[in-house]
Amino acid sequence: QIPRLIDYFVGGKQFYLVQEYIDGCTLKQEVKENGIFNETQVKKFLQEILPLLHYIHSQEVIHRDIKPANILRRRIDERLVLIDFGAVKDQVNQATLMGTGQTAFTNFAIGTSGFAPPEQMALRPVYASDIYALGMTCVYLMTGKSPNSFESNPVTGEILWQPHLDISDSFASILQRMLEFSVQYRYQSAQDVLRALNSESSYGILAEGMVTQQKPNLNPNRKSPTSSQESTFLNEPNTALLLPSQRMAAQIQARNKRLTQKKQQNVAGDTEIYDETSLVSGLSATQGAPSTMIYEPVSNQSKFSPPPAASKWNENTLKTAYMKGKRDFPDCELSGLNLQNFDFSGCNFYESRLSNSNFQNCDLTEANFGRARLTEVNFRNAQLVKAYLSNANLERADLRGANLRDSCLNRANLRGVNLCGANLTRAIVSDEQLAMAKMNWRTIRPNGKRKLWCFWF
Repeated sequence: QIPRLIDYFVGGKQFYLVQEYIDGCTLKQEVKENGIFNETQVKKFLQEILPLLHYIHSQEVIHRDIKPANILRRRIDERLVLIDFGAVKDQVNQATLMGTGQTAFTNFAIGTSGFAPPEQMALRPVYASDIYALGMTCVYLMTGKSPNSFESNPVTGEILWQPHLDISDSFASILQRMLEFSVQYRYQSAQDVLRALNSESSYGILAEGMVTQQKPNLNPNRKSPTSSQESTFLNEPNTALLLPSQRMAAQIQARNKRLTQKKQQNVAGDTEIYDETSLVSGLSATQGAPSTMIYEPVSNQSKFSPPPAASKWNENTLKTAYMKGKRDFPDCELSGLNLQNFDFSGCNFYESRLSNSNFQNCDLTEANFGRARLTEVNFRNAQLVKAYLSNANLERADLRGANLRDSCLNRANLRGVNLCGANLTRAIVSDEQLAMAKMNWRTIRPNGKRKLWCFWF
């Protein structure tokens, strides 16, 4: 999926590459001829192009100019081919310019405006720069519009692509992470993006897998259930129009209701059995409650009883899961928990509900609270170094004495937040946001300085 380099030469002060000819059309041409991509098509595109990007990065090559016009769909096998490797040309151009008196930077290919991230435009590209360009390519495929045609945030300069896309919240969060302006909060590798996509796909499969067929009655002594007692999700209220988290919660609630009915009926010979490996950590990670798949009762089987499905995490189960190595708790119900003095560094609480929870003195270094509900949370004296709080709702939260060095508070709601004594050195936050918060002379601002206060007597 990379054109072979056949030869190269210099002529007329120009450098030329002779490469394998790829018969096909670019994705830019494909969008113009066939129309824009949908979410499923873009996910398929990412699943194919990301392993290729991982390979070229493993060879210590940064492409620097990923865009729809530089991705071909080969006609013979419909596979994607990445062309126009600017990194190769950059190195040779700089070599040929030596002694000419011409500055190498004037010929340094920095990519295409709109697709290239800010660090690349500043001539400091990293591997994550290609991740940003790939994210913008996805936006183009779903809109057919150049990134430069979108409005931008007048304060940060970020391109406001979100209003132009009609996609699922889970995929939007992946794109948001790919397109973070600050490179430290962006996905750092193609493998990171692939893992996020696979986690989202696994969650979708699990949600659909909860809809099961009715098993045959293998117990001759068992009464035939009525239509209202059928142990199948097909007879439950239609949940197709709900969000994934709402749909899963409704299915689990319906399952628990059926179990309660069966216990009340006390049908002889009925024993609930379950497969303890049927729902692995993927469900509990994405849904916020450990659970198991319940199968149709079968007689003369082992006498297991299913564990109760928790409606939400509590202090003990959350801490235990963390100590066993679990780090992902996105879209979880964690409101009102007392978690003070615990080490949750590196945890992912993306889009979780944590209102009124107590994280006082906690180590939350590099924790992900993106789009989380953090109203009235106690973060007093917490370590939030390099924490990701973009788009989080922190209204009336207590962050007195918190260490927020290098954290990302981009577009976070700081209305009524107490930042007295907090350290915001190099934090990504606007003056407009800080104007809504409470600060005092001990608050260290993003520039590393405290605000001077004058007292007149």
